[in-house]
Amino acid sequence: MNQTPDILCIGSVLWDVIGRTASHMRTGSDVPGRITRLPGGVAMNIAMTLKRFGLQPALLTVIGRDTEGDELIAESQNMGLNCDFLYRSDDLPTDVYMAIEAANGLIAAIADAHSLEAAGDKILRAMADGRLGTAEAPYAGLIALDGNLTDDLLRIIAASPLFAAADLRVAPASPGKAERLLALLGHPSATLYVNLEEAGLLCQTHFDDSASACTALLERGAYRVLVTDGGRAASEGTAGDVITAHPPAVLVTRVTGAGDTFMAAHIASERQGLDRPAALARALDAAATYVSGETPL
Repeated sequence: MNQTPDILCIGSVLWDVIGRTASHMRTGSDVPGRITRLPGGVAMNIAMTLKRFGLQPALLTVIGRDTEGDELIAESQNMGLNCDFLYRSDDLPTDVYMAIEAANGLIAAIADAHSLEAAGDKILRAMADGRLGTAEAPYAGLIALDGNLTDDLLRIIAASPLFAAADLRVAPASPGKAERLLALLGHPSATLYVNLEEAGLLCQTHFDDSASACTALLERGAYRVLVTDGGRAASEGTAGDVITAHPPAVLVTRVTGAGDTFMAAHIASERQGLDRPAALARALDAAATYVSGETPL
């Protein structure tokens, strides 16, 4: 695309297959609804939102040399996302995520991200071969990192000179994989974006509010952390200073991708010069707009 990226989005880029219904669901429910297939994954969701906020993101991921992969890259490029640095695999299929959402929230989800796990540090090649940097002259810009990467790859990243100069923003991990972020707790420039449940898993306790969770993570060695709690107050903290803000009340129509939208809006707001309270407030507004079914601007 011949454009210099404003931020690297590293991690999951796949097809989201989402079934949505206006009905309440329980185990065994069979209800009418809509099924869609859209580009998704943590890195993709963040990149799409960053693009809407005027940034130029580049994707670092693995995509198979299959029909699904060709279609996914074409769709990404049509949205203006930089695909010059991603890794194409001859023997790994393009990943896919499947979820069911109902009026009572996320019912179930399966992430088939085996190709991303199998590719390992091959997705980082552009950061080491001179295209985006080298170990001696590492990439010095913003990086949005998918917290769902494998334990091994996150540990490599935590100690790698390739990330030594970056402003590292770590995307929400799924609760089942939250403890993988422990590898980055002591990183000198990593900002962690987690929800209240994930914060509790990282600290092996239960929190009643985002401010106490934020404080505990800072005490455990986090450089900077943002903790969300659905429709309740969210908190951001660094160097022992914690601020809190409340999201606007909205009717929730979707949840998949809300955390990624929050993170992308927060990054874009800070890049555009907003201070900490204003950036937190704008990110909460963007996430609320997203879950209400609208497109955040």
